[in-house]
Amino acid sequence: MENEKSSDPNRTNSHYPNGIVNGFHPAQQSNGENIAHSSSRGCSGGGNSHGSGGHSGIENIHHLHHTDVHNNGSPAKRCRLRKRMDSGRKNRPPFPWFGMDIGGTLVKLVYFEPKDITAEEEQEEVESLKSIRRYLTSNVAYGNTGIRDVHLELRNLTICGRTGNLHFIRFPTQDMLGFIHMGRDKHFSSLHTTLCATGGGAYKFEDDFMTIANLELRKLDELDCLIHGLLYVDSVGFNGHPEGYFFENPSDPESSVKRPCCLDNPFPMLLVNIGSGVSILAVYSKDDCKRVTGTSLGGGTFLGLCCLLTGCETFEEALEMAAKGDSTNVDKLVKDIYGGDYERFGLQGSAVASSFGHMMSKEKRDSISKEDLARATLVTITNNIGSLARMCAVNENIERVVFVGNFLRINTVSTKLLAYAMDFWSKGQLKALFLEHEGYFGAVGAFLELLRKTEDEGNVTGTR
Repeated sequence: MENEKSSDPNRTNSHYPNGIVNGFHPAQQSNGENIAHSSSRGCSGGGNSHGSGGHSGIENIHHLHHTDVHNNGSPAKRCRLRKRMDSGRKNRPPFPWFGMDIGGTLVKLVYFEPKDITAEEEQEEVESLKSIRRYLTSNVAYGNTGIRDVHLELRNLTICGRTGNLHFIRFPTQDMLGFIHMGRDKHFSSLHTTLCATGGGAYKFEDDFMTIANLELRKLDELDCLIHGLLYVDSVGFNGHPEGYFFENPSDPESSVKRPCCLDNPFPMLLVNIGSGVSILAVYSKDDCKRVTGTSLGGGTFLGLCCLLTGCETFEEALEMAAKGDSTNVDKLVKDIYGGDYERFGLQGSAVASSFGHMMSKEKRDSISKEDLARATLVTITNNIGSLARMCAVNENIERVVFVGNFLRINTVSTKLLAYAMDFWSKGQLKALFLEHEGYFGAVGAFLELLRKTEDEGNVTGTR
């Protein structure tokens, strides 16, 4: 689907160097199948394995599908069902349903695609709404930088009495203005006057949304959105499979095996959110958490240093280089100092004693590769995060440590290293847990808030 032309005749594609708009165009067609799944696990407000109220905090109501109106009972019953459906329409926001998390490096967007649209609704639907739905769901890439993560799509969710699929889209924050222009060109403000958004960018770009696209941002706390989104996605599961996973036999990263798991009885947990920087939260319930600490050395640090040291341009390129490198050519190990293990304190000879410690030697600098530097950078950042997480878990007396954030996307090296660190330094007392939707939980939380804002007028719900 091509973008509608700008109302400004003087504006050209050069305003959007990365193709996020007027270039936010299809690069590849999606051929994903819509596979039905059934599950007894509840979701946002539905009954689930975490208790009758559901740990995402949205209340139960009866589900009303549009086909019920046409297929159930006498004319009087159909009339009553029609009245209930009309009431439901008043108590839920109009389509399209979005949630956004505007981070320091990436923008994460979730979009609910209704799959139960009736012929009557389709007739009444305005063209701009159809255009947005077709554009977002028929493409898997948007310009040079926008990506829809098809493998993460959640299928056949029932939310607010509507059944559909939840899509996950990301693009670099540097292209945010292009996205705002696209919203203007597709007349988004004629459908919505408010967009639920979280992350620092919800504040940074607030004026741009209003002045360019006539859209008001409803700014939401990013940590609340993170927790609510995480609990919701875990409660509905991943298309019939658990959302979480851990590594069996983490003490041997080469042979450790990924195993699925659920966050049953999730509290308390230490939640380590690794984005551009890192925030570490102690979570005691869905509405009770505190930020324990954080560090500025996160995913943004890894990519920034890799760009400086290796000349790479993207996160994917940096990880690809790191996968081929050997960090021991760059880092000084315990055995480089002691000639073996430091037995008194249980330090293995293979443990890093000094990150980049070999780089003080010109001979070593001349012998290492860019791939070695990328790997050493990744190991340095990951080890620092793991060390902080372990100390926080001990101080807070929490045994469940959950790592999330886009730093972990396609980053098996770091997930296995974190699993190893938690297991080794705690002598098996701490287990590192991970989640498939890594960096999207804040956007999901913002999406849920869009639905929650109608609770005073009528309840909202979601189930599998």
